Amino acid sequence: MDVGLSIAASGMVAEQVREDQYANDLANASTPGYKATADVQSAFGAILMQSQGQSVGQIDTNTEITGQVPDVTQSALQSTGQPLDFAVSGAGFFAVKTANGVHYTRNGQFSQSASGDLVDANGNQVLSQSGQPIKVSAGGSVPVSTIGLFNVRSPVAVGNNLFTGSAAGKPNGLIEAGVLESSGVDPAKTIVGMIASLNTYQAGQQAIQAINQTLQESATSAGSLPGA
Repeated sequence: MDVGLSIAASGMVAEQVREDQYANDLANASTPGYKATADVQSAFGAILMQSQGQSVGQIDTNTEITGQVPDVTQSALQSTGQPLDFAVSGAGFFAVKTANGVHYTRNGQFSQSASGDLVDANGNQVLSQSGQPIKVSAGGSVPVSTIGLFNVRSPVAVGNNLFTGSAAGKPNGLIEAGVLESSGVDPAKTIVGMIASLNTYQAGQQAIQAINQTLQESATSAGSLPGA
């Protein structure tokens, strides 16, 4: 494959991934405790360019999105007055028990299950500091002291506002009752990013069209040469 085509195509794929992430962030602009993510893009597959046996440098043949890093900076806290709404002020995550093991979240919009357990928006049991389910009292409340708060290293988003990661020690944050942390998405900034990503994608399309036209012209010229 032509190097230019490979570069343009891989760039377009990377922008598709980025657009999907921007769309997901916008969809969660009002989700409590949601954390926007930044895509990590890197180049790979460098080719050493030479002229008459002399090295003239390298050219990267492709780019790709190699990971996504959540921005766990605390967002504004908003009072709701609801007894099962909680927010982390400062560092830390709530822990919930899912079908795939213990995951972590900053979304403290909890409720009571049919069995009386404190659960998150996905129906997962919220866990105490010792990793046990938490019961909601007959009055429909839960003491803040019963809810676990965990320090999670290198959290990785896995969907549904949940994260995986290695929990080590208790963070310095505090849990507040009757409040929720607002979404970490800045809609205006996200839309600007989407437009920039779309422009980059379209530039890749134009590059492919230009290269394709050049290749066609080259093929036509070669075919018209004497003896071809």
